[in-house]
Amino acid sequence: MTTDAALPPSRDDTRRLFAGLADDYERHASWLSFGQDPRWKTALVAQMPVGPDAHVLDVATGTAAIAARLVEFRGCRVTGIDASPDMLDRARRRLDERGLGDRIDLVEGDARRLPFPDRTFDGLTVSYLLRYVQDPLATISELVRVLKPGAPLASLEFGVPPWAPARAAWRVYVAVGLPAAGSLAGPGWRRAGRFLARSIPEFYDRHPVPRLLELYAAGGLEGVTLRRMSLGGGNIIWGRRPGGAAQGG
Repeated sequence: MTTDAALPPSRDDTRRLFAGLADDYERHASWLSFGQDPRWKTALVAQMPVGPDAHVLDVATGTAAIAARLVEFRGCRVTGIDASPDMLDRARRRLDERGLGDRIDLVEGDARRLPFPDRTFDGLTVSYLLRYVQDPLATISELVRVLKPGAPLASLEFGVPPWAPARAAWRVYVAVGLPAAGSLAGPGWRRAGRFLARSIPEFYDRHPVPRLLELYAAGGLEGVTLRRMSLGGGNIIWGRRPGGAAQGG
């Protein structure tokens, strides 16, 4: 696998990285983030001001945790897309168990080449994606392409705390604690923990936050705004495609 390298992994490597993790993904993601991952996802949905008539695209949907929140909190229709068939299988079971399958369509596909026409969606959410792509600007532009004019986009990524004491504690955790905690969850989570420990700081070495905000603007969004969460351990970035009229929540 290429996940030892500084550059993002290939799509095949990414699929192998997450193979076998789907069944307990949400539980372990919450545990490894000290309960912050669910909180971040709820905050992400709060930045999606759409109503029940909206159709929202959830990119890198995984096990559909954000897609489910969108339906429950906003009442909208959702299409979720992900490159991992294992994650999508788990998402389908999860949605059926919660009675949400009729409101959420799931599609296997590549975020870099979305299988949708221009100006299709009333909103778009995306989580933990940009560390897995070679060209973040091209990917952001592709996400914006499928938005209707005036439609919002909200993105969630892991962050690096800007406050020095928090950053020092964060570096110890991602370098030592995260891989060790992943080991307790099993071989697949050990592999994922080691990858996250490398990929998060490497991503921000290549794309510091000011540059990342510039990429969202260059990709076609206006009003780009950052919210740091959990002392900067999570970053929510949002904006709108110019033009049109925003749909209220």
